[in-house]
Amino acid sequence: MARKNRPAVVGIPASIRRINENEFHAVSTRYLEAVARHTGAEPVIIPAIGGHLDFEDLMQRVDGFFFTGCPSNVEPHHYDEPVNLTPDRRDPDRDATTLPLIRFALANAVPMFAICRGFQELNVALGGSLHQLLHEVPGKWDHRGGSDKPHEERFAPRHHVSLTPKGQLADLTESVRIVVNSLHGQGVDRLGRDLHVEAIADDGTIEGFRVDGAGAFALGVQWHPEWRTEETSHYGALFGAFGAAVKERALTRQ
Repeated sequence: MARKNRPAVVGIPASIRRINENEFHAVSTRYLEAVARHTGAEPVIIPAIGGHLDFEDLMQRVDGFFFTGCPSNVEPHHYDEPVNLTPDRRDPDRDATTLPLIRFALANAVPMFAICRGFQELNVALGGSLHQLLHEVPGKWDHRGGSDKPHEERFAPRHHVSLTPKGQLADLTESVRIVVNSLHGQGVDRLGRDLHVEAIADDGTIEGFRVDGAGAFALGVQWHPEWRTEETSHYGALFGAFGAAVKERALTRQ
């Protein structure tokens, strides 16, 4: 029997990081802190063990999923591209975990929030594809943040995005145009099924979408709203809305 007044729980899939020839399941501290501080939920790391996870059981244990960014890229064979242009950025264990987990979460109406790599995972999980080297696509900007720069500079506001009028992001942020940071080397090419564009950069890059017809909060953005959330109201608004959805699900499962 579920105990009363339990805190909401947000599952955060890990990435595989190799340190001194050993593999670790890792999630950046800033993602854990963003969930803890701005949603009121308890963050729980989900190991990247793919098919060894019982996804159905996991749906009963968490109230939401947060799909984060990380240095790796979704392998292109998941969207029918035969050549991997970034072979040094593979994380097949994370792919095997997040892609089916996204589909299970949507099927079970579990709230989800996806950013950066997570945003790209959501697109691929629903049948979309990616530009592997976005900066080499004619007409596209270089959206990379520069790994050699200090964090303050890498995560600083970089460019504007226009929000779909009367869309979910426009409603949450009470804006039609906002400034965001930019730290991604890949981007949406073909949009996945049931995805409705919510934000777009001036170079035409899709920067935000929601899952149309989802049974719960299901939103993704390409930028990093976990950075300086307290100081940027439209970043905080996204975590606030996700937190509200997660808490609502927790209440129904008391």
